[in-house]
Amino acid sequence: MARELAISIYLLIFSLIFKLSSIVSIKRKILFVVSFSENNINIYEEYQRQENSCRAIFLTTKKMYPLFKKYKSAGCTVLLFEPSSPIQYIKGIFHLATSKVIFVDNYYGFLSSIKFREGVTCIQLWHANGAIKKFGLMDPSIENRSEKAKERFIKVYNQFHKVVAGSDEMKTIFQNAFGVPEENFMLTGIPRTDIFFKTKEIEGIKAKLFKKYPSFRQKKIILYAPTFRDDNLDDYEIRINFDLMKDKLGEEYLLLLKLHPAIKNKVAITENQAVFVVDVSGYSNTNDLLFITDYLITDYSSIPFEFSLLEKPMVFFPYDLSKYVKKRGTWGDYEEIMPGPVVYSTNDIIHAIKSNNFNYAEIREFKEKWNKYSDGHASKRIADIVSTLI
Repeated sequence: MARELAISIYLLIFSLIFKLSSIVSIKRKILFVVSFSENNINIYEEYQRQENSCRAIFLTTKKMYPLFKKYKSAGCTVLLFEPSSPIQYIKGIFHLATSKVIFVDNYYGFLSSIKFREGVTCIQLWHANGAIKKFGLMDPSIENRSEKAKERFIKVYNQFHKVVAGSDEMKTIFQNAFGVPEENFMLTGIPRTDIFFKTKEIEGIKAKLFKKYPSFRQKKIILYAPTFRDDNLDDYEIRINFDLMKDKLGEEYLLLLKLHPAIKNKVAITENQAVFVVDVSGYSNTNDLLFITDYLITDYSSIPFEFSLLEKPMVFFPYDLSKYVKKRGTWGDYEEIMPGPVVYSTNDIIHAIKSNNFNYAEIREFKEKWNKYSDGHASKRIADIVSTLI
């Protein structure tokens, strides 16, 4: 009750500021509401390459702000879009009310409290190009939310005039998750995948990483990137036995950890393990790490959809599968969806990697299914569409 009251007051204030700002006419501005970096950066930089003259605004989280503030020198407005920074937040709402094209890359509750004016286009630029776990209207946890909260979710999803998708499969998921009609989709591909088709740039990224981490050159790289679990954070522990992996794989391999910020400080690496396990959680661009990765270990993350573009092997370690399916739900039978061995112990992970018996035809099929429209030109297609809207 108290939570819903607090949300209602917050949305009322947001709505009032938005309405007051709407007194000002709509300007030729592209606004990005940012929780994730790559898609937004790719579109902005492509739009600039086309020499389109249009003001760009970035409304960012605290985590994303350092990545985007460099664009201030190019004439962009970059604002910390959090209530804890009230002046910047109010300025952000003003730009939200007066911009012609608006990109959002996540679920933003404030969208339920506003109404965009005629001539404004709101584009959902979802942060992943594939999905395993359910979200939106299909998230099982919605059943435990109040009717008012459910109405708020629908109001948010109804704001999406356009939704970017990289495959027919993801379009279907969005239709179920957001209730978006067929005509609202932009089947352009996903901008963050464009880099996977640029060989020269990939080699430059790899050289930069090897310079930063010289030890990575000598070993085969295993990247462990589990999805974020928001329950029992205080008791979180890695379910992989580092010592066992080091004993069996340490001569030929290195294990990189890419963990969510909420848990990265809860995982201790001993001095003995440190010659085998490297925590790269602080490295901001996950795609960069994929280029030097030989084997990916993950569970419910969306990383496999990008990694499959490299046609490299993956091992899936959903140690809590039955519990996770019941709580979060998946968009199909997990073991049938994933293009690689599904294992439940450290010994099984070691066996999968050492035997190296991966089905590459299955990986290619997965890649083509989930990246149908992602061919290296997604950013250009979206920038071209924006040019017609602005």
